[in-house]
Amino acid sequence: MLNSKEIVNHTENLSILFVEDHEDLRVNTAHILKNFFKLVDTAPNGLAALKMYKEDTSKYDIVISDIQMPLMNGIELTKNIYNLNPNQIIIILSAHDDSKYLYELINLKIEHFLKKPIDYQELLQSLLKASKSVNARFNSPDLTSDNENIKLSDDFIFNLKNNILYNAKKIVTLTKFEMIFMQFLCNNIGKIYSNEDISEHYTSHNENLDASNIRKLVSKLRKKLPVNTIESLYGVGYRIIPFR
Repeated sequence: MLNSKEIVNHTENLSILFVEDHEDLRVNTAHILKNFFKLVDTAPNGLAALKMYKEDTSKYDIVISDIQMPLMNGIELTKNIYNLNPNQIIIILSAHDDSKYLYELINLKIEHFLKKPIDYQELLQSLLKASKSVNARFNSPDLTSDNENIKLSDDFIFNLKNNILYNAKKIVTLTKFEMIFMQFLCNNIGKIYSNEDISEHYTSHNENLDASNIRKLVSKLRKKLPVNTIESLYGVGYRIIPFR
């Protein structure tokens, strides 16, 4: 049986967003969560949760969401969050009559599920597993392998294995489209990729990206990267400049 102290050792510096439309369950569970997490925010539905999430996509280390909610359900919330931050850890609350949704959630690569009604020990188990995953990302990134890491500056590294951008060993949140772009260009540093090359790559990921949206994507991505990391060659394409 898990004890509270063991959980706190992993969660005391983390933040969590709890999304549940049932008010009593939302309030009572939030009260429990506040014993473990540095920050606990709540939302009554997926739409409200998404609005909160968009304010800062790196604010919450863990999101717990019910499946069936008004305005926006847990599946749509999950899809929207993953589009903003593919690395977000999400725990899904699932009642016995939610089985028809589970296949879709598995396809979304949800790894953490919690049955309703919530059992306290099962909640602790899920929180421990999820918090360990969060802490592993921040505390133990393997940034030593030249085969897995692309150095963009003295502080910035893009890890090819997990498609994560680090600044001084801290994760920089990338959207799904930004992550695909970085992975594509970083696989061959210095090579110039045309708009057609980039569009075809996104198509292979079942996504659409035309030339105008490529420019917008690069403009936003540059704000997260060291100066001059991405070079634009007019009428030719884009490339990552090797760091010397």
